[in-house]
Amino acid sequence: MLLEVSNLKVCYDKAVLINDLSMHVEAGELVSLVGPNGAGKTTLLRAITGLVAWEKMTQRGTALGDITLKGSINFEGKSIVKAPAHEIVKMGLVHCPERRRPFREMSVLENLHAGAYLHGDKQQMEQDLDTVYQLFPVLGKRSKQVSGTLSGGEQQMLAVGRALMSRPKLLCIDEPSTGLAPLMRTEVFKRIEAIRELGITILLVEQEVATVFKMASRNYVLSSGKIIAQGKGQELLEDEVIRKTYLGL
Repeated sequence: MLLEVSNLKVCYDKAVLINDLSMHVEAGELVSLVGPNGAGKTTLLRAITGLVAWEKMTQRGTALGDITLKGSINFEGKSIVKAPAHEIVKMGLVHCPERRRPFREMSVLENLHAGAYLHGDKQQMEQDLDTVYQLFPVLGKRSKQVSGTLSGGEQQMLAVGRALMSRPKLLCIDEPSTGLAPLMRTEVFKRIEAIRELGITILLVEQEVATVFKMASRNYVLSSGKIIAQGKGQELLEDEVIRKTYLGL
């Protein structure tokens, strides 16, 4: 098992954002996390990739209040609950965040190089760069362009490309279609499927339920920090309560 989360609980001060959650991802899968806004999907990804632990160290004592994380998170059979975020990236568990967030004053190429900063092998970095350009040809064409001037769709491609430069075994992608026009959303989803075909396992948070259910091996439905359903897309769509109450379909 590549990723196993057991009895995870995440609290921001007294607010429980993730409550006794258990899930897993097998190597080679594309697993989706879906559910209404505020369900805890982004918090779950941040906990898995070590960013909640980072917040706990840097934000304690601020207006945000205390952050607590309980439960177990194992990656390739090793506990990563207390591992620093950069060490988790080195292990091959990589987070592509919501809202893209490129280094706006840097070029496309500089952004991609930044994604490879933990790997010192220049030859391997060039090979990875070729892979990214094959997946996203527009990034090769715009390699010298300042990333802040790219369109929203191009910035999303850059965010995924930058994450790929970290050489992930498991790529966690948060809401890649947010704010994109329909044609660009379709293109981004095609590229995500192409990444999976390269053998990279994907954990995908997304609001476009109908699309991801066709792509995913399995799906988890979250609500109020809990998994309330799981299974293949068609199975979940056949449940009228799940479809109408939690998926908005």
